[in-house]
Amino acid sequence: MKIYSLSGASGTGKSTSALQFAHEHNIPAIIDDGLLIVNGEKVAGTSAKFEKNTLKAVRRAIFEDESHKDEVIQALKNGQVDAILIIGTSDKMTGKIAKRLQLGEIMTYVHVEDVRTEKEIQMARFIREIQGKHVMPVPYRQVEQNFFKRLIQRGKEIFSTNREKIGETTIVRPDFHQQTITIARSVYLDVIKHVVEKNTIVSRLVHLHFSIVSVPRVVIEIQIAAPVSYYIPDAIKQLQQEIADSFQFHFSIGPEEINVKIVGIETTIR
Repeated sequence: MKIYSLSGASGTGKSTSALQFAHEHNIPAIIDDGLLIVNGEKVAGTSAKFEKNTLKAVRRAIFEDESHKDEVIQALKNGQVDAILIIGTSDKMTGKIAKRLQLGEIMTYVHVEDVRTEKEIQMARFIREIQGKHVMPVPYRQVEQNFFKRLIQRGKEIFSTNREKIGETTIVRPDFHQQTITIARSVYLDVIKHVVEKNTIVSRLVHLHFSIVSVPRVVIEIQIAAPVSYYIPDAIKQLQQEIADSFQFHFSIGPEEINVKIVGIETTIR
């Protein structure tokens, strides 16, 4: 069996990237947070995200419980998989899991920075640290909903480059994740309005739509100032960059989308 390791700090998006990485490298099986996932479906194990505190979650993830470990070992033997990806917070952790599951030595070590951009990692941290959401790389229908009292929702479908569906994710908020930061929607809006209103090309902010289902998205409609003695595309790009920089400064994340629509031109006195 070919054994791969994917490691990175908590909340950097390893589970989200795992299905795509496994597909690209012809790896049918994934070990993630105590689960054995084969071809995008949960086959055996119990997720560490079901535990009530962090210590128990870590123990679950590294298969310290004998019955849990034996269940996954047997499923691996029955499935006869030829390659597996082990996910953990460090190379040491994935090595420990490989040893516990009697898989042998890890052949290839990959880190989350190798498969995700800095922006994607920042977005993943935002979802984890601000919203307290954790991603499981298994379909919504396979998650035992009674374990989660506060949040469980569909994540997203994962597709290959040729649009073949290779799996799904589910978003949960485990009981052990108690520390979240609440940022009022009005704070995000105030930041956007401040940037837009101080920009010299903008005469008026006509409409602002802000959504944050998972990560921030911004849609604004503006009237620009006359006379138009500037190159509009460059001016709009500069406005988008100013909004992104302000979000980065205040929230340590840039919006995934910043769409600007010009709806008119008017003369204004500043």
